[in-house]
Amino acid sequence: MGPRRLRFSEGVRRLVAEVELSSRHLVWPLFVKEGGEKEEIPSMPGVFRHPLKDLPALGEEALKAGLGGVILFGVLPDSEKDPLGQGAYHPEGIVQRAIRILKRHHPELLVIADTCLCEYTDHGHCGVVREGRLGVYVDNEESLALLAKTALSQAEAGADLVAPSAMMDGQVRAIREALDKGGFGQVPILSYAVKYASSFYGPFREAAASAPRFGDRAGYQMDPKGGLWDALQEAHLDDLEGADLLMVKPGLPYLDVLAELKRRFTKPLAAYQVSGEYAMLKAAALAGYLDERRAVLESLYALRRAGAQVILTYYAPQASGWLRESHR
Repeated sequence: MGPRRLRFSEGVRRLVAEVELSSRHLVWPLFVKEGGEKEEIPSMPGVFRHPLKDLPALGEEALKAGLGGVILFGVLPDSEKDPLGQGAYHPEGIVQRAIRILKRHHPELLVIADTCLCEYTDHGHCGVVREGRLGVYVDNEESLALLAKTALSQAEAGADLVAPSAMMDGQVRAIREALDKGGFGQVPILSYAVKYASSFYGPFREAAASAPRFGDRAGYQMDPKGGLWDALQEAHLDDLEGADLLMVKPGLPYLDVLAELKRRFTKPLAAYQVSGEYAMLKAAALAGYLDERRAVLESLYALRRAGAQVILTYYAPQASGWLRESHR
């Protein structure tokens, strides 16, 4: 029989299983808006934009599920956006208020703040836009100061981790220096170190109203056709600049990159199962093409097997419930 002997019964399969997946590995992304009622995102059935008033209940849900934490994304109406994305770093910004609400009601809940400008700029890019001889571009150096200011304001509001996602060169260093000087040296940085200019972000940009008004983000996010050297360079730089965790985004299309980082770095790794991945699984499940529970858990086990210790996924609450049922 060969290897089949170790697959013959559930007890033996459980005994020799190498990959563990539990609720603590999962982080739940939450889209937060000012008021009104929760709004379902058309391209992501089951995912909502939540008003601030719903956050205490959502925090309780995350804790009861045993999740590793939540990560917050702010949603602003167009009328409140501006060229410099001031809503990202305002002390009373939507994410800053959301952090304070969650920490006030659930101080034990791990709260991560996404640190970027795209949800708050009227042009939808992740930094300060300028015009030069070669046309319109994102000014890396000017953007660093605003990203550092954003991270510091999030830490002051009570964020347990900040997660820079703008893909500006030197952003981790700038944020680390700002946190240390501001008295928040204990706040870790979860860096979107390896973030591709991916078509799988489409539903997120609808959810967060953060699509670029012109051009694209290929000038600062990574080329999917790039070799492994590009991913290793990005991860190496963020590692040297003081990142505490390194993330690969998207997750499933880049399992090879995730596995290679696992072999080469000693820091914890995260993977983001992004909106497009969620939308594909959900659409196929709703159409009856696959077993949603089995397919989702299989995808999460794949991310764990490739090396992710932390998985950001919109399926976090559901997957947690499925995992509890399977362990009964």
